[in-house]
Amino acid sequence: MSTEQQSTSNLSLKEKAVSFLRLVASGQVREAYKRYISPDFSHHNPYFRGDAESLMLAMEENAKQNPNKKLDVKLAIQENETVAVHSHVKQNPEDLGGAVVHIFRFQDGKIAELWDVGQPIPEESPNENGIF
Repeated sequence: MSTEQQSTSNLSLKEKAVSFLRLVASGQVREAYKRYISPDFSHHNPYFRGDAESLMLAMEENAKQNPNKKLDVKLAIQENETVAVHSHVKQNPEDLGGAVVHIFRFQDGKIAELWDVGQPIPEESPNENGIF
């Protein structure tokens, strides 16, 4: 087992999910896939085919277009093999961003399935509690 495999195998599934998202947000998409994605990976993003490669290529394109993307994890919850991560994602520093929830299903310590839902942060809101 390589040092990299040992370091990721010691992480909880919640830590793996957060690490995956941080790598992707920082533009290290292929590294994120190499470390954490199962060979049988599927996803449910309605804008891309359901396979690993189409989503990876879309993530790489987004990283090229938004090299200053910021991901601020607000909450991560793990129940058995499922992890949910609630984040504030900004494509660039001027962007208000969006509230995004990624739901991961792990199998054998790797991400086997992914769902993502999000809502843009409005410029004005009557809610005094804020979106987070």
